[in-house]
Amino acid sequence: MADAPDAAGVDSPTLHPATRPLHWGAEALWEQLQPVLPGISVEVVARLDSTNTRLLERARHVGGDRDALVTRPGALDDDIASQAAERTPLGRRAADLAPCLLVAEEQTAGRGRLGRGWVSAPGRSLTFSLALPMAPVQWGGLSLAVGVALADALDPLAASPAATRLALKWPNDLWLRDAASPAGGRKLGGILIETVAVGTQRMMVVGVGLNVRPREAAASGAATPLHHGYACLQELSPAASAPAALAAVAVPLAQTLKRFEREGFAPFLDAFTRRDLLRGRGVSVSGGLELQGTAEGVDAQGALLVRAGGACHRVVSGEASVRLAAVP
Repeated sequence: MADAPDAAGVDSPTLHPATRPLHWGAEALWEQLQPVLPGISVEVVARLDSTNTRLLERARHVGGDRDALVTRPGALDDDIASQAAERTPLGRRAADLAPCLLVAEEQTAGRGRLGRGWVSAPGRSLTFSLALPMAPVQWGGLSLAVGVALADALDPLAASPAATRLALKWPNDLWLRDAASPAGGRKLGGILIETVAVGTQRMMVVGVGLNVRPREAAASGAATPLHHGYACLQELSPAASAPAALAAVAVPLAQTLKRFEREGFAPFLDAFTRRDLLRGRGVSVSGGLELQGTAEGVDAQGALLVRAGGACHRVVSGEASVRLAAVP
């Protein structure tokens, strides 16, 4: 992948042969993002393995440490950060940490949380990553704030929480509410946030995958079943497209990240609660902490609160996996 441009964004001249050209309006998008994230570049490519992987590799390269540890937000302690700083050559340019929005029309090795794969196809999905240096007052709740930004941009809040179509499943998924689904909804998108040390700073990469159009049927005539179901943006708006979805979410996402850096998760707590898919539902938690109980929302640090055995347990994202009980 070529280095980021110094100014306006660029559209890739090579597009996937299986789909008609998509018009991303990269330069217009760059003009909107520049006031929020000065120095940002916007890059659109036809096909690569993973937008998160590529931006993390770039950060490692400019940081002078190709083996720099990739972590979830907040998992990199001060000792590791200081060791990374000692290995980083001095004299790096400020532009090395410039923000970058990288969009791939198709990902061949997309990654989700806990090492899960993320399937994407040209025109049927939107996959992008946004990298920028971050030094927030807290890391907890970052994926929830990102979810709020995406959901509010794609599905503005209705008069009542029950009337909103997009819900947020802790800690990093967007679901489309569906009373006919056993879980009360189907998965529409996911968020993957990773960080890497670059000198004394942290580079954060937010990866987003959104289903835009219905799945293609497999060769056998039926798509592979998904335990969480499948939802797409065209169920919200028949005219939805990947470029339109990116144009809707890019600036709100950038603004949310800057506000989160200053104020943490607390300002987003109420907005998350209005879309909380788990609240009041039976859940099973696995991975480190094993329990079954009832979700009672999240706290100001973004931890999931689960009532089980007469006690309220705080579940932090880490390696925890949460499954919903079927709707009665």
